[in-house]
Amino acid sequence: MLIIGRIQQLAAALEVALRPPFAAAGLGNGDFDVLAALRREGQPYTLTAGQLSHRMLVTTGAVTKRVDRLIARGLVSRSVSAADARGRVVGLTPAGVTLTDRLIEEHLANEAAILHGLTDSDRRTLERLLAAMNRTLDSGDSGPGDGGPTG
Repeated sequence: MLIIGRIQQLAAALEVALRPPFAAAGLGNGDFDVLAALRREGQPYTLTAGQLSHRMLVTTGAVTKRVDRLIARGLVSRSVSAADARGRVVGLTPAGVTLTDRLIEEHLANEAAILHGLTDSDRRTLERLLAAMNRTLDSGDSGPGDGGPTG
């Protein structure tokens, strides 16, 4: 219980620590994820809603809501795909690129500050352990009835 409790406590604390730069930029939860996914794609900074959904691990409905908010702010656009006239792509506008680049710098500095108390070895160990836990959760072998010690 202590391990799960600490993870939940850390998740809440991380949300509080990481959210301010995005809130100051007027972005809702998940909006930065759209901007960052498009920016990582490289020029011309475009993806389909399905590709965004896959990269952000959310439904296409959630992508649509986020994209609509960002279009209203002039940070992304939606246009006809050059590869398939029936498809649509979402792309960063110049204002979106500028804001995203600034927020990425702030976000990385914020993450570095959060992790400053860990040595490089601690970070590698923590990453390895979290990845192992994530694999367990992804495999579906994490609850009662899975044949483990509690089920």
